[in-house]
Amino acid sequence: MLMGCSSEEKSDAYGQFEATETIVSSKTSGELLSFIADEGDQLKAGQQVGLVDTTQLQLRKEELESQLESTRSQIENINAQVAVQQEQLQTALTDLQRTQALFKDSAATQQQLDDIQGRVRTLRKQVDASQTQKESVRAQIKATRSRINQLEQQLKDAHVLNPVKGIVLTSYVEPHEIVGQGQPLYQVANLDTLELRVYISGAQLPSVKLGQTVKVLVDKNAEENQQLSGKVSWIASEAEFTPKMIQTKEERVTQVYAMKVKVPNPDGILKIGMPGEVNF
Repeated sequence: MLMGCSSEEKSDAYGQFEATETIVSSKTSGELLSFIADEGDQLKAGQQVGLVDTTQLQLRKEELESQLESTRSQIENINAQVAVQQEQLQTALTDLQRTQALFKDSAATQQQLDDIQGRVRTLRKQVDASQTQKESVRAQIKATRSRINQLEQQLKDAHVLNPVKGIVLTSYVEPHEIVGQGQPLYQVANLDTLELRVYISGAQLPSVKLGQTVKVLVDKNAEENQQLSGKVSWIASEAEFTPKMIQTKEERVTQVYAMKVKVPNPDGILKIGMPGEVNF
C-alpha cells in the first residue's frame, strides 16, 4: 500500500531502515583472475562472480593422482606375491603331512620333520607380512585420496559464488589483484525487504506483538509522507536507553524497547539508513 499523507501528524515510533548485509570473502589465496561484482549490481544466489587462480592447485592434484595410481599398483604386486606364497605354503603343508606319516613309520628322520615344519612356519610369516604390507599400502591410498579431496574442495573454493540474492553495496577489490584467504571481496544485501528498527516506550509495549501489521511512513517530499505496510518481526526482551535519533527531551530521558518492522520494498523506494516512522 502506497499513499500520501501529512507529515505533521506525530507517529508512534521513529527509526532507520537497515538490511542484512553480507561480506563475501575469498576462501583461498592467489591472483583474482576475474571479478564482476561491481557496486550497484544485482546478483543472484549461487551466481559466480569471481575466480582465483587455480594453476598450482591443479598441478598438485595431478601429481597426487599419479601417486595414487602408483600406490594402487603396489596392491596388485602384493596380491600376486601373496598368491605365490600361499601356493608354496599349501605345497609345504602337503609335504608336512607326508613327512609326519613317514616319521611315524620311522621312514623319515626328526631332522627332516623339523625342516619341513620350519618351512611351513616361515611361509606363514611371509604371508602375514605381505598382508600387513597390503594394509599399509591401503592406508597410503586412503591418505592420498583424502589429500585429493581437499584439493578438489580448494578448487571449488577458488570459484567465488554469491551466497544470497541482493545488490552489491561495496566492492573492495579489482580483477588481477592478489587476494588472501579470508580477505573481503565485496558486500551484498537483499533490498527486496528492509527492516525498520524503531524504539517504543514501556507503555506502548503491551499494544505490540510479533506478526502485527503496522503502518510505516517515509518521506515523500518536504510536506508529505508515503504510507507503506509492514509487520513486526522482532521485539527486544530488555529495555535500553533511548538512542540519539529520538529528539524530544522527554523521550531521551526514558528507557525504550527496540523493535524491528519488516517492510517489502519491491519498487526500491526504501534505502539503507533512510528514516522511517511507525503507527500502530
